[in-house]
Amino acid sequence: MHMSLSKILLIEDDRSIASALAYALKKTYQIDYAASGKTAMTKIVNGVYDLIVLDLNLPDIPGFFICQQVRDRDLMTPILVLSGEDKTLTKITLLDGGANDYLTKPFSLGEFTARLRVLLRSHQKALKQQSPLPKLLTKHGICLDRRNFSVSRDGVTIQLRRKEFDILQYLMEHADQVVSREALSHYLWADNASHWTNTITVHVKALRDKIDRPFADSLIHTIHGRGYKFGGSLKKHQLMKV
Repeated sequence: MHMSLSKILLIEDDRSIASALAYALKKTYQIDYAASGKTAMTKIVNGVYDLIVLDLNLPDIPGFFICQQVRDRDLMTPILVLSGEDKTLTKITLLDGGANDYLTKPFSLGEFTARLRVLLRSHQKALKQQSPLPKLLTKHGICLDRRNFSVSRDGVTIQLRRKEFDILQYLMEHADQVVSREALSHYLWADNASHWTNTITVHVKALRDKIDRPFADSLIHTIHGRGYKFGGSLKKHQLMKV
């Protein structure tokens, strides 16, 4: 029963406000909580939410930046911004940056919950009108199941960690195209691309060890100075080293 509730990510550094809102909503929604922008982005990257409630003034990352990063990742999750600022320009900037609604503190619980219901209804209606992504991605012998996060190659099941799965999914969606490390960084972590270059290299190596090393042909290729390419199988001795 609990799993059928809409899941809301509450991003609020004021613990008294967060506790009060979580208590008021816990019977109606499934609430996840983040007290900082960094924690919030980690949860957004690794989780699935029906709605995000976002405090504008976080201690580490501006709320506006989080809005932008969510939209840059092509996530359509509705965002309700909470702020003590009541300037029209601030509201316009947030809405242009990807927020769906804006509520000024202090606010009544009744108005807050009404805004949540409106955003969730609109989002659910939009989802029904969209053509869903195919459940399965199948390319070059790899079968990737988006729903249960399973992967197999030539019928052999391969266990991947979440980041490895996400990298493979992105590469398969751009099969036979060169994908830069910056593009992967932007997709995976919503952060400065150069900061994560070495981390991406480590994850790609781990992914190769699982989907390439046990097989005769390699599918993930390093394109020197440009990034990675999925497909166009080469024999192992032909594969460019990282």
